[in-house]
This record gives sequence, structure tokens and C-alpha cells, in this order.
Amino acid sequence: MIDFQPTEEQQLIIEVVRQFAGNELRPIARDCSELREIPAKVLAQAHELGLVATSIEESHGGGGERCAVTGCLIAEELAHADLALALAILSPALIALPVCDLGSEEQKSAHLPAFTRSQFVPGSLAVVEPDIRFDPLAPRTRARAQDGGFVLDGTKCFVPWLEGGTQVIVIAATERGPRPFLISRDCPGLSVVPERNMGIDALPTVELTLEGVFAPADALLGPDDDRAVRSLIDRGRVGLAATAIGVARAAYEVALEYAKEREAFGAPIATKQAIAFKLADMAIEIDGARLLVWEAAWKLDQGDTVTREATLAHCQARRVALEVADGAVQVLGGHGYIREYLPELHLRNARGFAAFEALALV
Repeated sequence: MIDFQPTEEQQLIIEVVRQFAGNELRPIARDCSELREIPAKVLAQAHELGLVATSIEESHGGGGERCAVTGCLIAEELAHADLALALAILSPALIALPVCDLGSEEQKSAHLPAFTRSQFVPGSLAVVEPDIRFDPLAPRTRARAQDGGFVLDGTKCFVPWLEGGTQVIVIAATERGPRPFLISRDCPGLSVVPERNMGIDALPTVELTLEGVFAPADALLGPDDDRAVRSLIDRGRVGLAATAIGVARAAYEVALEYAKEREAFGAPIATKQAIAFKLADMAIEIDGARLLVWEAAWKLDQGDTVTREATLAHCQARRVALEVADGAVQVLGGHGYIREYLPELHLRNARGFAAFEALALV
């Protein structure tokens, strides 16, 4: 039976993250978007909270408290402040969690300690490809077996590329199906071109090109089939769905407060039926989508296969985020289109969920 009441520990985590997000992230979200950068100080402060390190095994320096539901609660609170900042703060999980789930003891010993030390180290995961036919389980990026390893060729996009990262996980097709490869970011044959996106401006992303990149056999993660990639996609969709709920909730709250204060014909517009019904629909959709996210996360924690639940949560949450963000712009009227107000930022960020894959993992 699913319990909808957070545990005492989860409630404490929610309160800590909500306070941090409200005090440190929300005030700088607009400036970070305009300047297209995130202060290193903020990433360091977030790292001190141990939001990713607590999920890493104790034997490798972490907290040993892996919980997908808790990860979703954290992701929602961070994205409620700003999506780009949330994705940056959670980026270490893009390498740490796949290594925890799929890596050998040698791989864990080599790569996990970097994410439990005092310095913030970002991660990168390359899944999406700039092709209208893109399928995460049938990537066009290829990995050919050669001389005790693999040679990778292909192109990826929407790859987080924060300064200080040293590794990137690339999903590439092999003869036995898609596999994740852990590759050094300074590997010969790997090149990047910075992207300019419609939203998530503060998060640097790149188009990643691999031309004859050699990956030794020990760069492979997981079993010799497509189960590893399926697991990454499922966990990525649940994590992204949680951030979409955070964006939707933020847009709804801005619209609600504005509707209470903005007066037309002698009364707050929140008392007008058209606005009141729109706000009610927003709240209903957000709560419904959140339940799908929690269900998928709960099943992950039970060790169940969650492809169906993760896909449903992802599809519903991204639809709700976009519709609520667009609705918030409508509630604010002309003000919703002005960069001084947050709804236009929420709308641009929410638009990206249709293209994102595995930018957040739980």
C-alpha cells in the first residue's frame, strides 16, 4: 500500500530543501537565466546539503540512503525555485547513480568518491540525439567493438556540461543493444558546441560529437543487454516528471497570488468565474500528476519494473507543466509576457520537457 504521508525524515528534508530553494535559488533565478550562468557558491552550498551524496553507498563514502520517492520530493522543491538551477544541482546524480546501480566494484571505487568529497563535481549524461527519429532505446550513435574496447561515433544534444565535470555517460548502440559508456570529457575525438536553448538558460548544455572515440571495455556499465539503458530511461523519466511538477506548482502559485491582488471592475480577478475555474483546474492537474510520479517512484523503491508507470508520469507531468505555465501567462495577461515576471520563464522552461530525456535521475 502506498503511504502518501512523508516520513519524519522526508518531511525534514522537504523543509530544508524548500528553505534553501526559497532563500538561495528563487532570488537569483532570473539573473542566472539572463546571465546564462550559475554562481559556483550556490552549487557549493547545495552540495553541502548532500542531496546526491546521501544516495551513494556507505562503502564508497555516501549516506547509503537511496530512495526514489525522497529524490522526487527533492527534485520538485528545487525545480519549484528554478528548473535550470535544479538540474545543475542534481547533475552529479547523472553519473553517481548509474555507477551505483550498474557499475562494478572497481568502477564504483574509481568514480564514486569524487561525488562525496567537499567539492561540487557535476555529471553529464548524453541520451538525446538531434534527429526527428530519435529513440532512446535505438540510438543512432554507434559503438563498434575493436581491440579490447569500442569505438564510438555519433552526435548527442541537450547534454549538461557544467564546469568541473570530468566524465560523461554516453548511450550508444552495440550489436547487443544500447549500452551506457563512461567516457572522459577530454577523450580524443570528443568535441562539444555550446547550445542556445529556448529555456533552462542558466544550465550550460552542449551538442556532443563523437568521432572515433575509443572506450576501453571497462568503460561499459551494466549487463550485456539493454536493461541498463532501460533502467536509466525509467529513472530519468521519473526524475524529470518530479521537476515538471515543481515548475507547474511554481507557475500556479504565481498566478494564484496575482489573481488575488489584481483587481478588475472593483474586485480581484480571482473572484471571476473564468479565472477561478482555470486556477482550480491547474491545482487538480498538478495534484493528479504528482500522484503518478509518486506511484512510479514508490515502485522503483520496491524494485519493480516501472517502464509503464515512469512513462505515464513523464507524459502527464510534462503536459501539466506546459499547460499550467501557459495558463499562468494568460492569468497575468500582458504582465505574463514581460520578462520582469516569472510566468514567461516558467513557460519557456516547461516547453523543453517534450524534448528532454534523463536530465534528472532518482
